[in-house]
Amino acid sequence: MDDLAVVIAFYVLAGITLLSALMVSIVRDLIHAVLFLILSFIGVAGLYITLSADFVAVAQVLIYAGAISVLMLFAILLTPRSARDNSRVSYAAPISAIAGLLGAVIIFVGLNTEWAEVDREIDGSTARAIGNALLDPYVLPFEIASVLLAIAMIGAIILVRPNDEEGDL
Repeated sequence: MDDLAVVIAFYVLAGITLLSALMVSIVRDLIHAVLFLILSFIGVAGLYITLSADFVAVAQVLIYAGAISVLMLFAILLTPRSARDNSRVSYAAPISAIAGLLGAVIIFVGLNTEWAEVDREIDGSTARAIGNALLDPYVLPFEIASVLLAIAMIGAIILVRPNDEEGDL
């Protein structure tokens, strides 16, 4: 992270990620919370890009911002409307204080640690090797996993359907 633009992009993305993660816990509507969570996942992917970890960034977008977020949205949309709000709890203040103290300790340790720097050339060979492995020897297990996930999603939808719709299948 020697270039000034990369450093500025890193801190802007870190701010967006932290702010959206904070909004996940503050907002009361679960749909809005999931949307802020998606923004947080994309911010983390942007941080990976600024750190030259392109494959991890793509995996972050595909797995978390894509699949996990869509799964959460399906789960929220399939629950009854009355169970979707994020009601207030009496122990929110102590938990927030503990989380703030834990965050302060993590920041303190992160700033006061002597981090080792590694000089190495970064190339795309790792991402290329993983891509070749997924498309050559492991293509069948990869496709089987995708079919199993689709079947699990359909099964979950069938399980939460009301009983009066069973004959419509």
